[in-house]
Amino acid sequence: MSSCIRRGLAVAFRGASAVRLVALAATFLGILLVSVPAAQAAEPSLTCQPYSGKACMFPFPDNRLTTPDRASATGLHLNLPQAAMPSNLSNVPIGVAPYNQDDGFSPGSAILLHIPQLDTPQAFSRTHAVGLLNMSAYLAKRAPIMVIDEKTGQRQMIYSQLDANATSAATRNLEILPGSSWQDGHTYVVVLRDLRNAGGHMISAPAWFAKLRDGKALPAAERSQAKRYATIFKALKRAKVARDSSLYAAWDFTVASTKSLTGRLLSIRDQAFSQLGDSNLGSGQVQGTAPGFSVTSTESTVFGNGKTGTVVIGTYQVPCYLQQCGDSANSGFSFASGGAIGSGLYPTPTQTSGNVGTADFECIIPSSATPSNQARVVLFGHGLLSTMAEVDTDPITALASDHNLAMCGTNWWGLAAPDQTADTLDIVNLNQFPVLVDRLQQGVLNALLLGRLLDNPHGLASSAVFQQNGQSVLNTNELYYDGNSQGGIFGGLTTAVSPDIRRAVLGVTGEDYANGLVQRSTDFGSPTQGGSFSWLLAGDYATSGGAFNGGVYGLTLDVMDQLWDQADPVGYVQGLAGRSLPGTPHHAVLMQIAYGDHQVSMYAGAAEARSIGADAYEPGGNPASALTPGGGRTANDNLFYGLNPAPLNGSYSGSVIEVWDSGPGHTLNPPVGNLAPAINNPANQDPHSDPRTTLSAQQQISDFLQPNGTFTNVCGGQPCHSYDYAP
Repeated sequence: MSSCIRRGLAVAFRGASAVRLVALAATFLGILLVSVPAAQAAEPSLTCQPYSGKACMFPFPDNRLTTPDRASATGLHLNLPQAAMPSNLSNVPIGVAPYNQDDGFSPGSAILLHIPQLDTPQAFSRTHAVGLLNMSAYLAKRAPIMVIDEKTGQRQMIYSQLDANATSAATRNLEILPGSSWQDGHTYVVVLRDLRNAGGHMISAPAWFAKLRDGKALPAAERSQAKRYATIFKALKRAKVARDSSLYAAWDFTVASTKSLTGRLLSIRDQAFSQLGDSNLGSGQVQGTAPGFSVTSTESTVFGNGKTGTVVIGTYQVPCYLQQCGDSANSGFSFASGGAIGSGLYPTPTQTSGNVGTADFECIIPSSATPSNQARVVLFGHGLLSTMAEVDTDPITALASDHNLAMCGTNWWGLAAPDQTADTLDIVNLNQFPVLVDRLQQGVLNALLLGRLLDNPHGLASSAVFQQNGQSVLNTNELYYDGNSQGGIFGGLTTAVSPDIRRAVLGVTGEDYANGLVQRSTDFGSPTQGGSFSWLLAGDYATSGGAFNGGVYGLTLDVMDQLWDQADPVGYVQGLAGRSLPGTPHHAVLMQIAYGDHQVSMYAGAAEARSIGADAYEPGGNPASALTPGGGRTANDNLFYGLNPAPLNGSYSGSVIEVWDSGPGHTLNPPVGNLAPAINNPANQDPHSDPRTTLSAQQQISDFLQPNGTFTNVCGGQPCHSYDYAP
């Protein structure tokens, strides 16, 4: 399949009507059938033996795939085998160089391996492994699947599943996912024991592990593991895991350090703000100048709720740490050491002389904003492949005009509408994927600088456009954040690194694109369901002989996660979890998620809430018995497992997650497996936009985004129902 075909299809699919999509799909399908090369790409073996002498990626992640490094914060760095990396249809493998700069694995990693005989729903049921809807089972005395902190011996909250995207037992992997993200710099031991096949019989350990477990003479290729496994077996003994024939396998993996995950973005942030004269971001004070800006248009308008305001559009200047900057540029960071990825473990992006980018902004100013009634200033984040113009749409204008908020957004470089063609190229050739990750980090920096334009008196507040009678209508004392969908997701990341934002609302949000969001989203969908973009990655990296290989698809996403977390909230939740990253204040976030959301899985939202230690509004949903049979919100039974209930006295100012339900007559329970909700089903409408459109939810947002803001109980202690609730 040629690049031009991919570009054309990606652009054509976005924004097309349903009828046009069908026609386009039929047209391009005929082209694709004659465009796929006859020679298919080599694929990693799902059943490889790790110490057989052949390159092997399974199990993944595994410290077998690392090498010691005294200069590393974790004492190691990744050493992924090039020969085992997934390849595309042109037999071009993913290059390991940018991945091997990491000093550990992603905090969002899914643990993957293929276990012959444990590859059917019957076998999984017989094994009685912890699942998404019974997460408390991770603490069961004889839990067959466990993940243990190697240092403390503490079990980690997990759930397991068989890959629902696989089309055959031979390609169906076991997946073990964290209930909250793995902690930066920690080493974990994976334990598999007493696994059962479909007939209920115990599955014997693979040859590579049996000799290690039983203390037998090791083949030459395994002898180097003896010291490592002495530590692993010591951790198992402390956790009271018997080293007997029931033990199927065990291994350990180390999570990347905070430095590895956040270092590049924090570096360009510090450099950029220093140019403004603020080199002490930890002071909590806005210092120095504001970015240079220019207003290009203003227009009085009537919002959808009948109230009036002004739309202001302009540009502002940003230091550019990419090789090229702009709305549709497609280049990665510049490094003083040269090369596309720099050198060493922790390369620092640099700004080449005179490299300044121009970013756009769009603001809405309600007519209620006056010098005596100044509007609170809010940085706004738009949705997937959208634009800053989303700030001028209902229900955002209703929120702003009803609650006197001045809201401004910019295009999220990397995942904004102008990026569609470049993103397509970066996904079908994953050797370009690091470019997308770099561009997303520059996009976050742009958002931080727009925030500084909002809360610095020398910024937008100094312009006559934002003044009346020479006085500003903007209250620059505090900067807030509100975003939805992609804006909610990137809001967690942006808030974690912002020196200015203390309180943020993350609408329909979640963490971990690769393992928590992509496969459960109708925007991407499973390859068999056909989301807008799933065919790109699946068609290029998981196709063999014309058939989809779910095992390689899952591995490819998990490999991508090792870089993606540099531009994903999963890599920054430590900065929202009771402690702050350097140069940032403490933060509180309100997470408003939608029950059964088609685009951003509510399970990814719950995982993020656990990762940051948020409290949960309870009750989160209607019990099954309260509704008609089959209509109960059964998927909610353990949605907020592990979270403390949020205080409802109106004085709580900490982080909270709350689920809004449009009702079983509107939205069905989401799939339990790693699949997107069913599309083209009139009984299953997408509730993705419903919370932000609900007036009581907007009131809650306004109450939270105050200098002394609190979480208010707008649902009266009952399950929260969106405006269009259908029982």
